[in-house]
Amino acid sequence: MTRDSHVEHVIRETSAGGVVLGIQGLLLVKVKNLQGTVLWTLPKGHIEAGETAEQAALREVKEETGWNCRMLEPFLEVRYSFRRDNRRVDKSVRWFRMDPVEKVGEADPDEILDCRWYPLREARDLLTYKSDVDILNKLEAGS
Repeated sequence: MTRDSHVEHVIRETSAGGVVLGIQGLLLVKVKNLQGTVLWTLPKGHIEAGETAEQAALREVKEETGWNCRMLEPFLEVRYSFRRDNRRVDKSVRWFRMDPVEKVGEADPDEILDCRWYPLREARDLLTYKSDVDILNKLEAGS
């Protein structure tokens, strides 16, 4: 096999997250990404063995924000690719609309730098990832 015929091994990951919209606005988390950039995004994480996407989304929102939420409906599935440790990762994220029920804890200090509610207009100015902006566009369109 020559160098030119080398086939890259692609890692496939599936995550789930919550689009939590309450009277205070949209619930966002501040994180440091793989490149070390600090940014605001929506709470999400990996689906663990034996978990449904819905269970993972509710668990991740609680772990990352301290909020217990009520599942409303599937909202959007997004796919994107990125590089981690010089390997390509193809990621799929299943997003669910949720209502906040009660604050039961604090954000995970190992993963989350801050957690806040933002009106949609302010959230638009904070979001960096295209998939997050797509979610916001869908929210504002009312679908």
